[in-house]
Amino acid sequence: MTTVRAVELRLVGLPLVRPFRTSFGNETQKVCVLVRVETDDAQGWGECVAGPDPGFSEEFNEGAWLVLREFLVPALAAAGDVEPQDLDRVFSGVRGNPMAKAALIDAVLDAELRAKGRSLASYLGAERDRVPCGVSVGISPSTDQLIREVDGYLAEGYRRIKLKIEPGTDVSRVAAVREAHPDILLSVDANAAYEPEDIEVFLALDELGLLMIEQPLHHEDLVNHARLQTRIRTDLCLDESIRSAADAAAALEMGACRIVNIKQGRVGGVFEARRVHDVAQGAGAPVWCGGMLETGVGRALNLALAAMPGFTLPGDTSGSARYFVDDITEPFVLRADGTMAVPGGGGIGVTPVPERLAECTLRLETVRT
Repeated sequence: MTTVRAVELRLVGLPLVRPFRTSFGNETQKVCVLVRVETDDAQGWGECVAGPDPGFSEEFNEGAWLVLREFLVPALAAAGDVEPQDLDRVFSGVRGNPMAKAALIDAVLDAELRAKGRSLASYLGAERDRVPCGVSVGISPSTDQLIREVDGYLAEGYRRIKLKIEPGTDVSRVAAVREAHPDILLSVDANAAYEPEDIEVFLALDELGLLMIEQPLHHEDLVNHARLQTRIRTDLCLDESIRSAADAAAALEMGACRIVNIKQGRVGGVFEARRVHDVAQGAGAPVWCGGMLETGVGRALNLALAAMPGFTLPGDTSGSARYFVDDITEPFVLRADGTMAVPGGGGIGVTPVPERLAECTLRLETVRT
């Protein structure tokens, strides 16, 4: 059982090494809420994957901060001694808000595991101490620049390239990358930017030997995803559509996808992420670990997830240098063989560097429980 004595909310901002453009817009910095919990025996860290605005989901930093401070932390305080796996029930009075919930759930679990000296990877049943890594490439100003970026990532050792696409910036660029690199694992991610009427785009992409097409249509439209999957050979993968194990079960049963992107922050934390993993395994569907430009706190957690047996495809678990000049933790480094070490220390296995954390902190508030 764990008793949380205090919860610290911290808004941090880190500049990105290069702008990251998707169909949602252009990002030049990572701004997110970190959660630190204090127990009698340890401290634990969690990262909220929401961003400054409600683009990827309805959650955003200011809203997550408010939900944490006014609802989730008080619910945790009222629960007293609690098992981390019971926090879904403790927070059941707050509908939705999976990203805010995930940050606090993950932090409590991290503290408990640190106190026991047990790694998160071991707790989740991980089978590997290194995982293969892919990289997500934003929409570039030109095809030539895109190819240069892809060339650079392949030279670093990344095992899968994912290209962000949007209407008007899709088939010709993807075809150019495929021509330049006929044999690489290549996928695309639309972030729900297309309509069912854009079938010709998907038929053209279907000829390029892609590993998957990720989230082409609206996140609530499982029916049209299922219809699209019947029209193309390429496997569809769902991201924004999957917010729970129940969503994953429905999507797979309907044939709306054949692959699932698991982002633990999107589904409400590591416990629900493990349930999504189990549902997909039961359906024979591969999963992989998606990324949200996480700091080292969230990246450590993603690596532990990606070491579980059902994660058979390289995820977006890129090295820290892909995004930041200086991460808030010691940097995660990609090995030349395209793999990255899974942290083996207690909990998530990393702790923010105090000086770096202080430099990037924009706001700080402690809530006593």
